[in-house]
Amino acid sequence: MTSHNGSGAPEFIPFIDRSLTGRVAFVAGATRGAGRAIARDLARAGAYVYCTGRSTSARPSDYGRVETIDGTAELIRDEGGQGEALVCDHLQPEEIAEVVGRIDDEQGRLDIMVNDIGGEAYVDWGRKFWTTDFDVEMRLVKAGLLTHLNTAHAALPLLTRSPGGLHIEITDGTHEFNETHYRESIYLDLTKTAVSRLAFGLGHELADSECTAVAISPGWLRSEMMLDLFDTDEQTWMKDALDATRETPPADFAISETPHLLGRTVVALAADPDRHRFNTTTQSSNGLADIYDVDDIDGSRPDSWAFMAVKERDSGADARDYR
Repeated sequence: MTSHNGSGAPEFIPFIDRSLTGRVAFVAGATRGAGRAIARDLARAGAYVYCTGRSTSARPSDYGRVETIDGTAELIRDEGGQGEALVCDHLQPEEIAEVVGRIDDEQGRLDIMVNDIGGEAYVDWGRKFWTTDFDVEMRLVKAGLLTHLNTAHAALPLLTRSPGGLHIEITDGTHEFNETHYRESIYLDLTKTAVSRLAFGLGHELADSECTAVAISPGWLRSEMMLDLFDTDEQTWMKDALDATRETPPADFAISETPHLLGRTVVALAADPDRHRFNTTTQSSNGLADIYDVDDIDGSRPDSWAFMAVKERDSGADARDYR
């Protein structure tokens, strides 16, 4: 298992893979969670990683989180990787243009683009759409979708300069799940399905450039925020999930995965010379883990989406049977 250091970031268990040496990556939304793990794993695989986000020690997150974009770059360097943190608000196109211009000036190329900005912390659960404060709730749509459009629009001219570029959209939910399930918030449902559709559309438009666009969904992500929400940590999360005397986390949390399962599958996809077979599709971290024979950092391979499908038919299903 992993543990948490003082910054709230999981202590990393090494995964030796230098398959991306010489590649240049840009991870938008690399401050915490999936984005931070993806940036770290890409760097560990040899890529030079540009990490962007808004949160710094001088300007903390409006989520009330301690993680910073500088902290991500520090972790990358501590692990022997190469990369740098660039403060960027992806709702501001001119700031993204500055980041892309810097990548072009310093590297002259971009091989891997990862759009990971989420916005789930803005969801106001349990309220009907027409009773919500529209301007407040639209923060999710802006953070989770508009930032992706802004970033793709700015970065794709550089990504498509050379054949073989990979554009990844991080979403929430497989195509099959989202097609038949409502995500309990109009704002979240529209945002996450639109992100998958963005990868679908970009895949068609990138074809002439010999580049690939894919959306990837993790399962139940055991991020820093989720661990704190459930008042648990990487040493005790499974025990706590199965402790009937605790209100949280729920027993289903036993299916959760660290952000590094997603990060490792991103690395495997980027290193696959035949990755274009996934163009326009939405994949899951578990599905790619099976294809590339990749495990989470504790040696497990959780299948959240299969478990949830079974759980609908059998309320007594045990999450541990799907790890």
